[in-house]
Amino acid sequence: MLSVYIFIGIIVFLNRCPVYLIQTDFMKAEELFQELKSYCIEHANPELVTKYSRYFKEGVYDAWGLSQALMDAKKDELKKAGNLTVDLVFDTAPLLMKSGKYEETSFVLILLSLVKDKLQKTDIQRIENLFETGIRNWAHADYLGMFFLPELMKQDLMGKEDFRGWVTSPYKFQRRCVPVTFIKLLKTGVAYPELFTFLEPLMSDPEREVHQGMGWFLREAWKLKNAETETFLLKWKDTAPRLIFQYACEKMDKAGKARFKRSVKP
Repeated sequence: MLSVYIFIGIIVFLNRCPVYLIQTDFMKAEELFQELKSYCIEHANPELVTKYSRYFKEGVYDAWGLSQALMDAKKDELKKAGNLTVDLVFDTAPLLMKSGKYEETSFVLILLSLVKDKLQKTDIQRIENLFETGIRNWAHADYLGMFFLPELMKQDLMGKEDFRGWVTSPYKFQRRCVPVTFIKLLKTGVAYPELFTFLEPLMSDPEREVHQGMGWFLREAWKLKNAETETFLLKWKDTAPRLIFQYACEKMDKAGKARFKRSVKP
């Protein structure tokens, strides 16, 4: 008889419980993937794909064409539901990234942002694996570098040395992430020569996207400590890719820029 009362009690609870709470422990990666993919298909806009494709010169912009407002609305919905776990996010990530669609990878980053306070040091390798799985453009890499990874550093889940292997990663957008992330360190009291030495291998990187990231970092460093930054730039002015200097010297006056012209042609 007691078991009957327990069963009835469970049924009453399920009937009264909000749907999103019932699903909390049962949502599977495939279900979340299908939910997000269906959302993308429902709101696809080819005109936006055409509009934004000009910002992705390094390759084809394969996208659904969702507006930022629609992405934000879905993020708010996912946050309100409160049924995300770290494992669910990482299990869903490769399913979303498999298509190569811009918004599907964007949703991976959104999901990560929603569970960032639940992450542990053991999850860092799973974040690194995303570069192999599907971080394939500057926008997603820069979101990680500008917003997500600095938060992990604030939580003491990552430190400067954790990026040592990223500098020599076979994935160019993982390498780009390092200087972009380190922009956030420039106002923390860290010694600039220490950062310059850490990033020095990227001064001879073969990829344009990495050159842009390094130049951006050096431009921001120059704004804060121009003498130290110029010393480093002078060391590399005759050998580093010119795109790095184009970005790094952007805020200098004409005379300042002239100091960093190559002495000899390569």
